[in-house]
Amino acid sequence: MKNILNDFDSNKNAVIDPADLVRRREDMPAVAVTCFSKDTFYRMIDSFGGKKITVRSLANLDITIYETIYKGETIALYLSPVGAPACALMLEDVFALGVQKVIMFGTCGVLDKSIEDCSIIIPTCAVRDEGTSYHYAPAADEIKVNPQYTEKFIGLLDGIGCSYTEGKTWTTDAFYRETKDKMERRKEQGCICVDMECSAVAAVARFRGKEVFQFFYAADNLDADSWDMRSLDNRDKLDEKDKAALLAMELAVKIEDR
Repeated sequence: MKNILNDFDSNKNAVIDPADLVRRREDMPAVAVTCFSKDTFYRMIDSFGGKKITVRSLANLDITIYETIYKGETIALYLSPVGAPACALMLEDVFALGVQKVIMFGTCGVLDKSIEDCSIIIPTCAVRDEGTSYHYAPAADEIKVNPQYTEKFIGLLDGIGCSYTEGKTWTTDAFYRETKDKMERRKEQGCICVDMECSAVAAVARFRGKEVFQFFYAADNLDADSWDMRSLDNRDKLDEKDKAALLAMELAVKIEDR
């Protein structure tokens, strides 16, 4: 019997397709910015403004999609649910609505204690320690991340003198199963951080032929004798996290008319 992780089906027609549940909108912005922290997200709405476009219902929660005008460009804004399956489902809906490009940012845990709290991390590759990506790409331990826009984003960072780290991330869907042994194995693979969505998001984007750029701001430190939460709490260092939101908006403007 075939290993279930090797049971990828490349047929883009499923029993239930996004178009069966989501009606494309002609007024949908081509570019969306999304994050995972509700505090940071609603500070974005307060700062940049936001008009409600539509609401997506995901069984037990409603996610409002807004639009805002930033530097003359219309950008969609929405709050992504945490975890690869729900995040991928919402991403599918956003693509079905008409969005072509998404900038996604959020926290990650660091596996290298030299990476400073709230500093920017650009993932280049993700270890697929979650289940969702295997429905969107053939089985493999890793998937390339951010095939577009890395140079543009680095240009933004260099322009304001913001330091950053590039490297491999470990995407897991089991927050409470990040054991010491697993962490050490991921570090041996070259991982510098851990997240819960990156590899799945990259697989969905590639499967659907869309563009997604992902970046993190560093939070908790796993590279210590005991776990250090640092700024993982949504309410900590909000001004620093606002800077990540501003970077996402600046990148959105740069890619909107590409």
